[in-house]
Amino acid sequence: MKLYFHYMALHVKSRMAYRWSFFIECLGQLLLGLNLFLGLVFLTGRFGAVGGYTLRECALCCGTVLMASSLAECFGRGFDRFAYVLSSARFDRLLVQPRPLMLQILCTELRLNMLPRVAEAAVMIVWGAGAVRWTAGKGIVLLLMNLGGAGVFFGLFILYAALCFFTLEGLEVMNIFTDGAREYGKYPFGIYGKGVLWLLTLLVPLALCQHWPLQYLLDRGPWQYGLLPLLAPLFLIPCLLAWRTGVRRYRSTGS
Repeated sequence: MKLYFHYMALHVKSRMAYRWSFFIECLGQLLLGLNLFLGLVFLTGRFGAVGGYTLRECALCCGTVLMASSLAECFGRGFDRFAYVLSSARFDRLLVQPRPLMLQILCTELRLNMLPRVAEAAVMIVWGAGAVRWTAGKGIVLLLMNLGGAGVFFGLFILYAALCFFTLEGLEVMNIFTDGAREYGKYPFGIYGKGVLWLLTLLVPLALCQHWPLQYLLDRGPWQYGLLPLLAPLFLIPCLLAWRTGVRRYRSTGS
């Protein structure tokens, strides 16, 4: 952990060398989150509710997904850029360095400009919390939703990197579950139909940290739904296995 924080300090110093550029990037991320929220405002203002969910309920849902995706992008973006690391032969150098391989990949890029988006997501969650009759248990479930969702997004980044070993290029189809999930995750996944809901429950378990526990928070489902975010981190197991398989298969790019 000491080494990781040392890398973080180096990234902070490098970004502060161009402060105005960093602040403009932060502003761009804030506007992206604002765009998501304005979409909720306009749609619920026109129709009153979306799939039976009010603006506050959708804001709670949107804030949770935005928080999870932003945390994963902030600290796991190195895996999302792994196609460049691989094609430029930088991975060959990482293999011979006496440091944990995954730690080096993590530290290739830290997107600290995502932190304002994390704060914006927190504001959405706090405002949307007015739609919930809170108990201590529900507070814990909300925390698990954010952490579990971040784990699923982080797993998707690892899986994306693992697939690069076989393609040497990034697969844009993965953006359906990363950038795309941030967009359509501002509404509960259940409004998109049972097919999409079960896909995001059994294959890519984003719904375990969004739709199902949200039903418990809003008193629309049993308390067992609040336990489902605990299962979401299991998604990391196949992702890590795919990563290990890719590393073992790697034979250099020849660059």
